[in-house]
Amino acid sequence: MAVNLRGRSLLSLVEETPAEIRHLVDLGHDLKRAKASRQERPLLGGKSVALIFEKTSTRTRSAFEVAAADQGAHTTFLEPSSTQIGHKESIKDTARVLGRMFDAIQYRGASQATVEQLAQYSGVPVYNGLTDEWHPTQMLADALTMSEHTHKHRHETAFAYLGDARNNTGHSLLLLGAKLGMDVRIGAPAALQPSAEVVALCRRVAEDTGARVTVTEDAQEAVAGVDFVHTDIWVSMGEPAEVWDERLDLLLPYQVNAALMAATGNPRARFMHCLPAYHDAHTTVGARLLEQRPELSDGVEVTDEVFESPASIVFDQAENRLHTIKALLVATLA
Repeated sequence: MAVNLRGRSLLSLVEETPAEIRHLVDLGHDLKRAKASRQERPLLGGKSVALIFEKTSTRTRSAFEVAAADQGAHTTFLEPSSTQIGHKESIKDTARVLGRMFDAIQYRGASQATVEQLAQYSGVPVYNGLTDEWHPTQMLADALTMSEHTHKHRHETAFAYLGDARNNTGHSLLLLGAKLGMDVRIGAPAALQPSAEVVALCRRVAEDTGARVTVTEDAQEAVAGVDFVHTDIWVSMGEPAEVWDERLDLLLPYQVNAALMAATGNPRARFMHCLPAYHDAHTTVGARLLEQRPELSDGVEVTDEVFESPASIVFDQAENRLHTIKALLVATLA
């Protein structure tokens, strides 16, 4: 059955069907090939997209701006310091203003309620570039990346996410795997596992798709036999120092290192990370952590050995943000 996403928003992947997700990933693959062969055909001439960033970004902003430009669309970058959003003007009013000026809106910030209000009142497609609860545009890139690095069918593919799984990445990867009928595992301490509501949702989805959903405190169990090992940073910027100490103590057993990659039992297992990653001391945060916790000299959530190894496909993953976001723009606006 043909998939038609014209005029649709992307807020979480909860509302999207497996066929719709597959369509976006496959379209991203086609657009990636078209760009590489210089045969891309712009379909979005005359379109304008508002990019609202309440949280900073490298990949999301770059991907939306380049994707839009490749397709002939214009973008306008909006940040809190230069707008009235949330200060002198409500999200509801902002949505109704922007919806009359732009063909679509991207929002990246803390509140899922904000991106949902934008979608409710703007009258144009709204894309969730990241909230505290969900990260759907990252999931499209992850799905494309995994498909490029295995010959297995999705139903035969297994992947694990290690670390703090209460966040947008943990929730979204669990839902992605469930929607696509994959073998998806979460390895995290009990206090940092996905919410009971998200796990229940994913198990209901899995009943229809044939996915296998595992949530465990055992890192070795989580990675046994998988094709891909995912992780993310353990502590968000702005959280107090005592949170760092507590979080590091809880999560050190879930660090993705050479031993954990070997525990997959799969010499072709690949490492994935949505970035940025604290794998060395070449950043302000990395240097500060190393000074405070010398045992992290090899890296925090992932060691530099793994990050820089042939198993690491993190930069393929980062590039694919561009192609799958472009697919989203084309599918919803062209």
